[in-house]
Amino acid sequence: MFTKRHMIKNKRQFISNSVSLLLGASSVLMRSADATVSKQEDGQVILTVTGAIDQPNRGKFDSVLDQLMHKHGIHFERAYQFTLADLAKLPAVSIRPTMEYDAQVHQLSGPRLIDVLDAAGLNKSNAKKILLHGIDGYSPELSLDLAQKYNFILATHIDGKLLHVGGFGPLFALYDADRFPEAAQKPLSQRFTQCPWGLYCIELI
Repeated sequence: MFTKRHMIKNKRQFISNSVSLLLGASSVLMRSADATVSKQEDGQVILTVTGAIDQPNRGKFDSVLDQLMHKHGIHFERAYQFTLADLAKLPAVSIRPTMEYDAQVHQLSGPRLIDVLDAAGLNKSNAKKILLHGIDGYSPELSLDLAQKYNFILATHIDGKLLHVGGFGPLFALYDADRFPEAAQKPLSQRFTQCPWGLYCIELI
């Protein structure tokens, strides 16, 4: 025979156990949600390479979903997309050019442009030129030979800090102009005309 006190005690114990289980389940769900968000953030595409590549990982240009490319007149049948995590897997190179914006030396680091193109399956027989597209619409042209000669990088960091959209990000294509006499002798404002910041797309033509 259960007494009233015993029944109240059991009821309280049941409620306590239920709350603990709910809190535990909630904690697991929150951790799972955080992990999902983190995975999605890691998987965010920051660079699309189109044109003469042999190893595409995405299909045709979408005029609705690829709005910025659409605005900039970029169309393709296939492409290779990179996330920040993908680029981080490639060997990083650090350079210390004098920047035109403040005339100061800054450290920029990221993978070499050629290594990124090779990872996308660069077809050297068909690709002669590189079009570098910035989010502001600036799209300088660069030859493969020049990209290799000047050892261009796609910077992901400046002075140890991750580049961001609204600054120089998501990527900054540039080289160490100070190391090449023909570039170093030019005024700062003329050294980086083929170096777009806010880089988000590369066309190989």
